[in-house]
Amino acid sequence: MQHTVIPSWYQREGYIKAMTTLIEKELLKFPKPQKVMIFFSAHGVPLAYVEEAGDPYKAEMEECVDLIMEELEKRGMANPCTLAYQSRVGPVEWLKPYTDETIIALGQRGVKSLLAVPISFVSEHIETLEEIDVEYKELALQSGIKHWGRVPALGCEPTFISDLADAVIESLPYVGAMAVSNLEARQSLVPLGSVEELLAAYDSKRDMLPPPVIVWEWGWTKSAETWNGRAAMLAVLALLVLEVTTGQGLLHQWGILPPFP
Repeated sequence: MQHTVIPSWYQREGYIKAMTTLIEKELLKFPKPQKVMIFFSAHGVPLAYVEEAGDPYKAEMEECVDLIMEELEKRGMANPCTLAYQSRVGPVEWLKPYTDETIIALGQRGVKSLLAVPISFVSEHIETLEEIDVEYKELALQSGIKHWGRVPALGCEPTFISDLADAVIESLPYVGAMAVSNLEARQSLVPLGSVEELLAAYDSKRDMLPPPVIVWEWGWTKSAETWNGRAAMLAVLALLVLEVTTGQGLLHQWGILPPFP
């Protein structure tokens, strides 16, 4: 089956603007928004993934933060920021700096207002609702930070969702060929209601795919059900032969078969 892979989208304009808008809204809730430290907390990975396996995750996270801060500056906000990594487990070394250690260090430096940004998370789950909202908030207040805030995950933020949809359409080879510039490529090239036609044209070999496996009501395939039936018939035949040769069994007890001579 033909397919297209979008390996990452950390640098997409729609994603950056959506994140910036959420950060901007939360900054304005602080008494002195310009004094707030923006604390980007990304999900960590083992250090070996980056240094030995060549995973670009760390470099992409750093560039992502730079792009968001550039967009904030365009909106007149020049807050300080830092990036750390959370959710490490096991004995191996993970990407540093660690979120918990960084929070303590910021408190020791005299930071009083901290806005946590779950930069690599796009939905709310245990690592935002529990790890950040409960554990890291408590740690921050214990470390001397007076004002704490947290940017919500993107969820179904319209700009973000629209940008993801555009990323899918733009990744199709013929759509990229239609765009004469990156600016046009970022715009929606598919009129509403035409997505099915585009996908049908892209997957022109779909009629050559094997037919789907028919699943029966009880969760078995037709082939499995056939073999189950054959096995049952063999079992019944074996029981019948055993009963005829030994003269013992339910059929003799019920009088269906004559007594064994």
